[in-house]
Order: sequence, then C-alpha cells, then structure tokens
Amino acid sequence: MKTIKLLSLSVIATLLFSACSSDDDAPEVINEEEEITTLNVFLTPVGGGDTVTFTFRDLDGTNPENTGGTLQAGTTYVGETQFLNEREDEDVTEEVLEEGEEHQVFFTASNSLNVTTSYDDTDVNGNPIGIEFTLVAGEASQGNFRVTLIHEGDKFAEGASEGIYNPNLVGGETDIEVTFNVTVE
Repeated sequence: MKTIKLLSLSVIATLLFSACSSDDDAPEVINEEEEITTLNVFLTPVGGGDTVTFTFRDLDGTNPENTGGTLQAGTTYVGETQFLNEREDEDVTEEVLEEGEEHQVFFTASNSLNVTTSYDDTDVNGNPIGIEFTLVAGEASQGNFRVTLIHEGDKFAEGASEGIYNPNLVGGETDIEVTFNVTVE
C-alpha cells in the first residue's frame, strides 16, 4: 500500500513539474507585413509651383499603373513618399513612420538622370527614414528614378545614411520597389 501511495505521488509530481516546465517556447509574435498597392511621390517646388506626382498603383496584382513625370531643371523640390493599401483603405505611411527604426526609403537615379536627393526626416536613433526628402533637379536629362522601401535593413551599412542602396550591404526585406521614368527639362 505504501508503495502504491509513493508511486502515485511520484506520478502526480512528475505530471505537475512537466506541465509547468519553463522550457516551453513562448508563441512567436508574427508581424504580418502590410500590403502596399500604391506608392505616391509628391514633389513640390521650393518657392511655389505645381506639385509633380509620380504614382504606382497595382490593385489587382496583374495590371500596374506607373506614371513618372517631368521636373524643371535647376529646381529644388520638397519631396514626400506615401505608401497605401487601397484594398483595405489603409495609409501604410503611418506604420512606416511609427516603425521608423525598421524602415528606410532609398532613392536611386540612373546615371543618365541629373537629380540628387537628401533625407529630411529621421527615426528615434537619428537615422534616415525617407518619407520626407529633398530632390534637386540639375540640368536637362532623362532616366529612371527608383524608390525602394526596405524593412529591417542595416541603416549602418556603408552608404545607407546617404541613401545609397546596395542590397548586398543593406539587406532586409523589400516592401516595395518601383522605377519611374523621369524627365528634367
């Protein structure tokens, strides 16, 4: 009888300790990436004038709309990027700003396009985000202007703070990448 009691207590104690084990993995928090269906780049000339808007929109995943634009030579523009999920009527730009230390927008002009960009906003650590930027259009030219939103890239990678995008150095995940045709006249 004593053996049965001890055996029963032993089994119960084993069950209690294994049920309360601290080596159970905590559930992994899944940070589902936002879908981005639309990217707008707004460029407003410093000192006034009409805003130039570059737009990429792909609501159905099969028929994207992509409109670049024409910039005036010798003009400085205040730039703003906007990321939308129009299927869900969400402004993803808000999330990019809230998670600024995890996001960076890169602006890459082809060699034939005479424009330069600089960042006008930073995350809580003083690193660039790219929602607000300055674009300077130089002499007349034509080429491609690529906008890339990176999630969890290395903001300390060589050239990243100047907006130089090298995927081998920056890493991270590309949330969206769009190339616009641009003319400076």
